[in-house]
Amino acid sequence: MKEVKCRYCGFTCYKYGKTRAGTQRWKCRECGNVFTLPINRDAKDLSMFPDWLFSKDTQKDMTGEGRNFRRKTAKFWDIWAMPPKIEELRKTVYVDGIYLARKACILICCDEHHVLGWYLCRYERAFAWEALMSRIAEPRIVVSDGGPGFQKALKKVWPNARLQRCIFHVFCQVRRYTTTRPKTLAGAQLYMLARDLLEIKTLKKAEKWVSRFESWTMKHKEFLKEMTMDDRGVMRHTHERLIKAKTSLISLIKSGNLFTYLKEADEFPSPYPATNNLIEGGVNAQLRAMLRNHRGLFVERRIKAVFWWCYMHSPKPLSLSEILKVMPTDKSISTIYNSISSQQRLADSIPAWGDAIMWDELHNSGFNPSHDWD
Repeated sequence: MKEVKCRYCGFTCYKYGKTRAGTQRWKCRECGNVFTLPINRDAKDLSMFPDWLFSKDTQKDMTGEGRNFRRKTAKFWDIWAMPPKIEELRKTVYVDGIYLARKACILICCDEHHVLGWYLCRYERAFAWEALMSRIAEPRIVVSDGGPGFQKALKKVWPNARLQRCIFHVFCQVRRYTTTRPKTLAGAQLYMLARDLLEIKTLKKAEKWVSRFESWTMKHKEFLKEMTMDDRGVMRHTHERLIKAKTSLISLIKSGNLFTYLKEADEFPSPYPATNNLIEGGVNAQLRAMLRNHRGLFVERRIKAVFWWCYMHSPKPLSLSEILKVMPTDKSISTIYNSISSQQRLADSIPAWGDAIMWDELHNSGFNPSHDWD
């Protein structure tokens, strides 16, 4: 049984009968004061909040046509569900960013079973990725769609981890340049080459694919050199989009990030992923479905809803009562922010919701939902 402490002197208490209403009384062994423990229903009320948030129910479907639900749960929108520090090693992790508004992006890292970390920023930049990755133990392989700044952060924070560029995103990038119905022979052949990437299962097939791509490059070398004068009288490559597709593939081949999943499987026999479909379908799709079910939330609440979903799917989330005790709120963040002197803020050059927001800066930012996120 949990030990009860005296609210006046802090010493242990023992049961001392009950009130007429049946509430347990307690008496202090030291000072002799008799009291009853106040009933805290916050944890019980909080349980309704994620149950509604992760369901398709509208507020009108809740008890009292939503009025009681809103009254009991409104205060929980002030909570920021922060990620834990992950020290257990993972073989493979997946990273991606999901945009909730024009200037509100949440970077997410997960493994096959749990969400390991999340980070709020304006854009996908190197120091935003660094802030996310610094709280997670270095894995063997990272699967990414090639977001801006990620490779720079990877070299700095996880220097020994190997990067696997998502094969499906590589195909989509080429398809964006060639379209699904190319009008030139070179475009049609490059599109077919990109589509064949999805079927490569062995290193031998990967080497054969690289040889086919090199043959394509040599075959259409002169064709890709063709120039055309645009409306402003400037000479430009006639097939500029094909050149961009070719350049992107050459860069991936040189970096060695295209077939990491095959090289690792050759060294350490085990299946390794070639795409980040797990985070796209297992996390991002679920988050978009949740936000779609609760359309109308303004940006701050959309951010907090994503935080709540990620936290409840993290490896070891705290109990609801513990969440109420330890998680920061808008009030606590504002208090810390106001305690910082203006000179220190100028010296540190901490912008309110700048290009990226470190977790300690989140507490110091004085978040204002009226900021222009959209």
